[in-house]
Amino acid sequence: MVTTSTARSERGNLFSAGCPTRILMDRVGGKWVSMVITLLAESHPGERGFAELNRGMPGVSHKMLSTTLKGLVRDQLVERRVEDSVPPRVHYRLSPLGLSLNEPLAMLRSWAEEHVAQIRELNPDAFPETA
Repeated sequence: MVTTSTARSERGNLFSAGCPTRILMDRVGGKWVSMVITLLAESHPGERGFAELNRGMPGVSHKMLSTTLKGLVRDQLVERRVEDSVPPRVHYRLSPLGLSLNEPLAMLRSWAEEHVAQIRELNPDAFPETA
């Protein structure tokens, strides 16, 4: 296992062909990741259940939300807690690492929301699935 000080000193390079930074960028840039991070950040330091997250994300299927959450848990961005009940309830919250991702994603969301109309005006075919 890599120690924290070693992990911090091993900075990635997106432009290096074999660098795992490319994989990480693909993971955090996933279609639903930004929404999950946003919803969990709104609850921080509290938690949200699966159903609550699902209700807050219109258009996401249960399977896709489950897959997204599993990936975020795998990458240590989200913490998962299973409540010992019948049926078992699962709760999610941001880890400190996940919380550190919220601000950069918020800036990207803000940019997209600010410029979507301009891009649509310049290229009406840019978003055919929303036409």
